[in-house]
Amino acid sequence: MTQKPKQEAEPEVEATGFELFRDKLRLLYHGSSPAAVRFQFSVLIVDVAILAFFIASPLLWDSPTYLYVDYSIAALMFADLAARMLASTDITRWLRQPANWVDIFILATLLVPVLGNFGFLRVLRLWTISQSQVIWKPLRKHGLMRYEDAGKAVINLVTFLFVVAGFIFTFFYAPGSGIDGYLDALYFTVTTITTTGFGDITLPGPLGRITSIIVMIIGISLFVRLAQQVFRPFKISFPCPQCGLQRHEPDAVHCKACGHILKIPDEGN
Repeated sequence: MTQKPKQEAEPEVEATGFELFRDKLRLLYHGSSPAAVRFQFSVLIVDVAILAFFIASPLLWDSPTYLYVDYSIAALMFADLAARMLASTDITRWLRQPANWVDIFILATLLVPVLGNFGFLRVLRLWTISQSQVIWKPLRKHGLMRYEDAGKAVINLVTFLFVVAGFIFTFFYAPGSGIDGYLDALYFTVTTITTTGFGDITLPGPLGRITSIIVMIIGISLFVRLAQQVFRPFKISFPCPQCGLQRHEPDAVHCKACGHILKIPDEGN
């Protein structure tokens, strides 16, 4: 019998320094290690700095340090965007994500200030963080899962408040208009959402009325959502293997829909 020739083992391809660098970025941006969590919170500080610069920009327009601060923040944001793109396993898919195009647009306004300052859109990163496990995993680890839904509802409401206040400040700010600063825009947003409507600040023109209507409708919906999460009985997310019902009482033994026996782990396990 003729012996089959032995197949030679394929040589292992060593990862290049650039690939190792991308792997390290991927672990920092998407990992859950202590170092990754510290890095992710440091990136959050950059987001807060951009928002603070947006709020203070009317006071800095005539300052000689305005452009210096503007371009410094633009450099930080460019570095963050480039690092996120390199950390992605599929750059083409990364470029198709709307949130990244928002960041690119904000970067353009920082590099060319005459386009306007839309740094308030960076607040949308709060919503992105609320969908990740960076914040909620420690709660689950310590048996505090009951606060996750309420926490997400609070973040959604806060994000909406600051985005709307930033929008109003950007498009309705003018001396003598009643919107003389970011605090006025935030005050108007809160009074509109709560339907208090003191009337001391109103948005002019048809665009102002349409904006007020949209803010009231969405704001009330978010308030109702938050109230539901705070006051409704706590239920745990655990899909029933038989009927697929997602939410059950933490101590449930049988599924209310089909009676199938559940094996819900205790909190903290």
